Amino acid sequence: MAWPEALIFDVDGTLADTERDGHRVAFNRAFAEAGLDWVWSEELYGDLLSVTGGKERIRFYLDHVNTAFERPGDLGGFIAGLHRSKTKHYMTLMAEGAIPLRPGVRGLLEEARDTGTRLAIATTTTPENVSALIESTLPGGALDWFEVVGAGDIVPHKKPAPDIYRYVLEHMQLAPEQVMALEDSAHGLTAARNAGIRHVLVTVNGYTLGQDFKGAAAVFDKLGDPGHPAESLAGPAAAEGIVDLAYLRSLEVTRP
Repeated sequence: MAWPEALIFDVDGTLADTERDGHRVAFNRAFAEAGLDWVWSEELYGDLLSVTGGKERIRFYLDHVNTAFERPGDLGGFIAGLHRSKTKHYMTLMAEGAIPLRPGVRGLLEEARDTGTRLAIATTTTPENVSALIESTLPGGALDWFEVVGAGDIVPHKKPAPDIYRYVLEHMQLAPEQVMALEDSAHGLTAARNAGIRHVLVTVNGYTLGQDFKGAAAVFDKLGDPGHPAESLAGPAAAEGIVDLAYLRSLEVTRP
């Protein structure tokens, strides 16, 4: 079978620009619903993205930003409740079609399907968030395109730890050298590489542009489609500005 045998996608920032106009907005709506005066600006949220995981992000905010907040006795339960509310608001945003897929994502997914290239997801976001995004942006039943959905708290440690990638590889019964990972952040790149995946393609977004992507097979501003060509930021350019399977296969001969 042609390499790569599988493509493993991150979700937030990779499949869609969900962070700024999706998760951040949903967090703020959850805070308001709980009667809190917390507002995460675009700039603050960019700083908070150094922490992976929504519940972990709230705790970090209380530990390092809003330190004057009077904590309830059951802080863990309080944070979990806020996060459940945030997930509800996020799913509402997705159902409204608020966040489209990034340019080129649907094309690459459909090409992988047509050629028998296996697909999977490795993300720190919740399974509910994954379902909401896929169901609002792709045809009905598209979640079944992904053989394994590694998401949320199913592993002990979130990115940049390699746990979620190891989980996906184990359940697909594939070796790291048989797959390519697609990420948007330095944390994601580190997670994939530390799981032994040597080929990681990065598509940056406004929050991750400028991060250190040493070790990536290539870095682009997007995957690209005919109306929105991809620009290479590191590594070989893609023909006609579209990162397709032919381009990904060309990277095998220059292993990072």
